[in-house]
Amino acid sequence: MITQLSSVRLVASGVNVAPNTTAIPGLSTLSTLVGSLMAFGLVLSLAGFVGCAIAMAVGHHSANPQWSSRGKMGLLVCLVAALLIGCSDLLINTFFNLGTSIK
Repeated sequence: MITQLSSVRLVASGVNVAPNTTAIPGLSTLSTLVGSLMAFGLVLSLAGFVGCAIAMAVGHHSANPQWSSRGKMGLLVCLVAALLIGCSDLLINTFFNLGTSIK
């Protein structure tokens, strides 16, 4: 086990690769496309939030606890989706920096 780990460290220490943002043409277009997907996801999260709020209200006023509870769960799911979309670049950069700092 220790021999395997030391051989992995030797192999990993000899490689030094960093992201190259100028090598691939169209990377700025892809970045713009991902930003558009983030905006699209946020709009869908908002639409889902409004729809789930309506379902929760209808379920509450019609004495239907299943609709009410599903509406509440949908509200939470939409909020978590918006949170993840909003902090996705922070999460990716944080884990990338953590990965590059491992020696």
